[in-house]
Amino acid sequence: MKSRIAAVIALIALTLTAYAQADIKQHFTAHLQGDKVPYTESHRLKWRDVESQRAQVWQAWCEANHEFEEDKLPSLRPLTNADTLLWPLPQELEPDAVMPYYYGTKGDKPTEGWPLYLYIHGSGPKTQEWSTGYALCSQFADAPSCYFIPQIPNEGAYYRWWQRAKQFAWERLLRQAFVSGEIDARRVYLFGISEGGYGSQRLASFYADYLAAAGPMAGGEIPSDAPAENCGHIGFSLRTGANDFMFARHQLTARTHELFDSLQRCFPTEYRHRIELIPGRGHGIDYSPTTPWLSHFTRVVNPKHFVWEDYPMDGIYRCGFYNIAVHERDTTSGNERTRYEMTIKENTIDLTIERVTYEAIEREPRWNIPIKHRKHYAPAAMGKFTLYLSDDMVDFSKKVTLIVNGQCVHEGKIKPDTRYLINSCATFFDPERVYAAGIEVEL
Repeated sequence: MKSRIAAVIALIALTLTAYAQADIKQHFTAHLQGDKVPYTESHRLKWRDVESQRAQVWQAWCEANHEFEEDKLPSLRPLTNADTLLWPLPQELEPDAVMPYYYGTKGDKPTEGWPLYLYIHGSGPKTQEWSTGYALCSQFADAPSCYFIPQIPNEGAYYRWWQRAKQFAWERLLRQAFVSGEIDARRVYLFGISEGGYGSQRLASFYADYLAAAGPMAGGEIPSDAPAENCGHIGFSLRTGANDFMFARHQLTARTHELFDSLQRCFPTEYRHRIELIPGRGHGIDYSPTTPWLSHFTRVVNPKHFVWEDYPMDGIYRCGFYNIAVHERDTTSGNERTRYEMTIKENTIDLTIERVTYEAIEREPRWNIPIKHRKHYAPAAMGKFTLYLSDDMVDFSKKVTLIVNGQCVHEGKIKPDTRYLINSCATFFDPERVYAAGIEVEL
């Protein structure tokens, strides 16, 4: 009799688990279709069950992605035999945008999965630039590696690698690469040349929380377009010719060097960088040293300190950064930018949130390009966010204290909940950031 009761209980538990898994998968499918409403049902967990629940949530996410109708990444093959493939991008983001690309590997697959390199080309005739990029990437000494080598969909003065249609492509690339099981999520690298140098510098700042390292070449972005503060936990290489005077690239590269040096003095274990002006060189430099340097870096997933300047790129904001998911921003008085600085010491989390404005204090006269800025900060007056936490950030067996702008907003033990697993998975689409615990804050 007891064995029959035990069997019935086990069957009920199995049925409930299967039902819950189907419900989670359905939520993820709706999310992929554009319904970004968060999962609100609370299901408390025991800490001993978190790892198994995390695995089940990630499995449901992978299944929803595999079944979702969209253009998929192909099966991997050697880069030398890679097909020319096409990704149509959403018409509402960029009319008539189709992105050709190569996707292939070099060397033998590592046990942890392939390191993924995203290379973006310069602004010459796109077919020629793409072909040159493919040849260069095939030769770089970075094997074992997996390469995604896109061609920009459209040409002209207003087409850039950082615009919204391309943001869609990069996020789809990361999402599909992670659920494929083929890619090492801790080894994603981004680099480019010329216009691709500008693009990779902007994208490195915008997507730093996904990256191990980034390597723009022959570029030099305006500091406000690629805040150096965001790059605290990636390897950052910027190599430009000392005589690359067009658009003040040499001056902007030098200014980026100053900013990274200053940040590293403040935070000695962060802002690892190699920024060089190559003597005697103009816009053409030796491109081969970059990816071998990048390859030595592995992503820092849950830093106990970081700075994030949250800003819109082509009108689009990130949903979050590292372990912060933003739900509402302080946009009073037309404010567009918010600075977050998180510091964790033992079980106390100190979070400063400020509005940011820029004042140009030095311009390059020929091009009227702002070289130096003064930043002005004011405490954020409003905002809603979730601060996700993991056991390598705090000790969940003890009370956790969260202080925001000098005010204690949480003090007590934190319990794991399935909804945090589900919402963090949907927000970051990252196997390294499926969090079982969080603190929800409204300023």
